[in-house]
Amino acid sequence: MNLTQIIPNKLLVLLVLFSIFSSTTIFAQVGINTTSPDNSSIIDITSTNKGMLIPRMTSAQRDAISNPANGLLIYNTDSDEFQFNSNNTSTPIWEAFDVAPVNSSNIGQSIKYSNLDITTNVNASPAINAPLLGTQEWNDNTTLYVPNFLTNEITISETGRYRIVVNIPLITADVRDRMAPEMRITVNGTPVASYSSTGYIRTNNGHQSSSLHLTEVLEVTNGDAIAVIVQQAGNASNATNTVEIREVGAANIYIEKIL
Repeated sequence: MNLTQIIPNKLLVLLVLFSIFSSTTIFAQVGINTTSPDNSSIIDITSTNKGMLIPRMTSAQRDAISNPANGLLIYNTDSDEFQFNSNNTSTPIWEAFDVAPVNSSNIGQSIKYSNLDITTNVNASPAINAPLLGTQEWNDNTTLYVPNFLTNEITISETGRYRIVVNIPLITADVRDRMAPEMRITVNGTPVASYSSTGYIRTNNGHQSSSLHLTEVLEVTNGDAIAVIVQQAGNASNATNTVEIREVGAANIYIEKIL
């Protein structure tokens, strides 16, 4: 065996190994499906037709992880959400990512109408749809928001989350006793969510006016019709029970897509 040939071969192996480990230590980057991982990443995965799956497990399996690192990420199949350990290894706290779906580019688009009607009795029994669709202040998207002036409803053509704000000032000519109209939002004719504060009117000493205010956020489905019902919550028996909107343009409904 030629010793002079063996030594160079061993040296060559050592040099190759040293080169590999040195390269790994210096660059510490991994590229999957890419030969040029981004300089800011420790791992860069590139694909146009596949996603990435992180470990999926139940809550019991998650809790069985020994000394989970701060920041450890899993997908919890019990709650269908990504979770990470926001605390230390000895007392882990598993928190869910607040991942909000974005439904469309229509976020922030809104509609606003104010009243022309000041003669309809809004202290009604049974309830009626408030006559709010008088003057269009604006409609950012006439496809998204479709008003029906006959029924005082606004149909929404895209599923999402919407903020609804309603204001109705009230007045009565009755000078005899107490009245208490209230309002509530309806979806396809069904009352939902909270009531407004009652527009209590006690006509003693000239107190003949009040107001109703309501702000809600609702999950709406494509094709849902939104309206605001007004109704009689309580009356004195000797009152005429008649309450109107105080003046033209003072009552309004505002709807905005927020998600």
